[in-house]
Amino acid sequence: MKNTPVTIKDIARQLNVSISTVSRALRNMPEIHPETRVAVLRLAEELDYQPNQLAKNLAKSRTRTIGVIVPNLSYYYFSAMLNSIEEAALQAGYSVLVCQTNESYLREKTNIQNLLRSQVEGFIISLSRDTDSYEHVERLTRKNIPLVFFDRYAESINVSKVIVDNHAAAFKATEHLIENGCRRIGMLAGPTQLVLSNERVAGYRAALDKHGLSLGDQYICHCDYTQENTIMQTLMLMSLPQPPDGVVVISDRMAYSAVFAMKQKGIRIPDDVAIVSFNNEPVSALFSPSLTSISQPIQEMGTETVRLLLRELDSVEEFVPKETKVMETQLIVRASSLRGGPSLTVHEK
Repeated sequence: MKNTPVTIKDIARQLNVSISTVSRALRNMPEIHPETRVAVLRLAEELDYQPNQLAKNLAKSRTRTIGVIVPNLSYYYFSAMLNSIEEAALQAGYSVLVCQTNESYLREKTNIQNLLRSQVEGFIISLSRDTDSYEHVERLTRKNIPLVFFDRYAESINVSKVIVDNHAAAFKATEHLIENGCRRIGMLAGPTQLVLSNERVAGYRAALDKHGLSLGDQYICHCDYTQENTIMQTLMLMSLPQPPDGVVVISDRMAYSAVFAMKQKGIRIPDDVAIVSFNNEPVSALFSPSLTSISQPIQEMGTETVRLLLRELDSVEEFVPKETKVMETQLIVRASSLRGGPSLTVHEK
């Protein structure tokens, strides 16, 4: 894919000065008149100029390196996705540079800059919890640097993405609780700026509406993915005058904390509260009680993410159509959601 970054020549042409003048101004050389220096720096910022741009390096040689940015490698989902991405990239002859944001917007911006300096040819990104402004990502698209989102993405940025049908998955999880006798179903959701969380909340609401269950917003708690906050939100949810008899949790990792909080209060699972969560981490089957969870096809998602990125990297066309690949999920039913039923595992599409 051909990249067209802003060059010193572009700045010189617009200001009607020499290329050497622009170069000296950018390096803050003393022989450049202050007004000229200010004009050059202002235009360079407006045009989003960066020295040693990726495309300039790629014009000389291919690095065959992909930059991957994830929120946190301690999360099972992201570590498993990385394994799949790296395997698919290696099979295609690419190496992978990995950065984690630790859910920080500022660190995400820094990661992008560092990977650009490392001359990666394209990016695979899952946005951080705190990211609510996308200028740093939009800069990549303006420079035609290939980018694919997975899992967490920005609706306003037109790039390829690999996701699951979060609405359908949350609908399925909520309806499963209803079918097991729950009538006051709460939700431990993620931050409101995450599209993924909002889609799951919408699916949860849709299932309630379908079954004629009217519940107020107090039954939805937005957590920040930390253990401490999840425990606090769980205790708030279970302290309602009419506490939930079922809870949909946005991730297994948060569900472990929620179950801990409930057990400290003497709440029995699933007899008092049935629970369904997302990601189907391996430990979920060993947890007590074993955790009903939505499974995502992580291996296939990683492979598909790399395929979409390589399609752009290997294209000789100026424009490659963007594609959203929506993967199917599976409900893995275990003891945590079977109120009064046996502890068994069944699979539902």
